[in-house]
Amino acid sequence: MNEEMTTSEETAAHDTVEAVLRSQLAKAFGGIRGVVEAAVPTIAFTGMWITTSDLRSSLMVSIGTAVLLLVVRLVQRSTPQFVINSLIGIGIGAFFASRTGQAEDVFLPGILYNAGYSVAMLLSIVTRWPVVGFMIGSVTGDPTAWRSDPAVVKLCTKLTWLLMIPCVVRVAVQLPVYLIGRDQAVAELGILKIVMGWPLQIAALAAMVWLLARGRTPVQPTTS
Repeated sequence: MNEEMTTSEETAAHDTVEAVLRSQLAKAFGGIRGVVEAAVPTIAFTGMWITTSDLRSSLMVSIGTAVLLLVVRLVQRSTPQFVINSLIGIGIGAFFASRTGQAEDVFLPGILYNAGYSVAMLLSIVTRWPVVGFMIGSVTGDPTAWRSDPAVVKLCTKLTWLLMIPCVVRVAVQLPVYLIGRDQAVAELGILKIVMGWPLQIAALAAMVWLLARGRTPVQPTTS
């Protein structure tokens, strides 16, 4: 019941598809704080590696930084979602690196994630089920009703392309560095992850907001 009331309130608050998507994208990106929290553990790992060239110390500092950010979130009673996402990513990277003993493997899960995400989004576009469309469904209460409107499908397809581009760019740049540089490219991979992380994401978000500001497609909420 509460979930239905929340959905109705969100739908009423946004009378256009563009307004719904702007709101949902803001939540998905986590704002400036979420972006910073995602970058800080990588900065800590890279800085420690450059200073010591010690994998264990670098992993401990990175994980410790993420845990500290999580504690701050919990103390402030604010949503820990983005810190937890970052901590999970660091944990997976640490597992890879600890298994192989190669520091560069910390960055391999991120490269694979971006590759998989790119493929998934491309498939959603090709099949005319662009992933961004489900952001509308999460608000209107019907996860697939948006697909009956060709204009909405077209808009969501463009937005999915914009969301996919940063992932493709990261793989295209970071994978060759990982494969060629190996343990000599740990610092470079860390710097690339930082530089190609939130800056690319913000650029994509800015392009999406610009595109969304140009139209006013009415939301068609589900009827009971």
